[in-house]
Amino acid sequence: MPAGTLYRGREGMWSWVAHRVTGVLIFFFLFVHVLDTALVRVSPEDYDKVVATYKTPIVAVLEYGLVAAILFHALNGLRVIAVDFWAKGARYQKQMLWTVVGVWIVLMLGAIYPVLGHAARVVFGS
Repeated sequence: MPAGTLYRGREGMWSWVAHRVTGVLIFFFLFVHVLDTALVRVSPEDYDKVVATYKTPIVAVLEYGLVAAILFHALNGLRVIAVDFWAKGARYQKQMLWTVVGVWIVLMLGAIYPVLGHAARVVFGS
């Protein structure tokens, strides 16, 4: 496969950027998660305060963004694996990218109620 085949075209460039950005966002989430979990050993009271902030509607929206980042990163990662290890992968990379985007949208629509349902009830009432 010639160099640059995987990310040829505008779509490929943006999928490359989105894959790196989502990877960095997931890394920072994991870093913060390890820190806040470690807080329970240092100060259980402060840990309880931090966890209480996680139940706010703003954090629910951030969680939805986290779900979006993880899903896109995982689905696009599978696409990259297919392009790398399937003999016809490079030929179908654009179609696979649009399939990834379509599956991602469907899954994100399905995640609205489970992730944002509580926040909507808090903001708008039950």
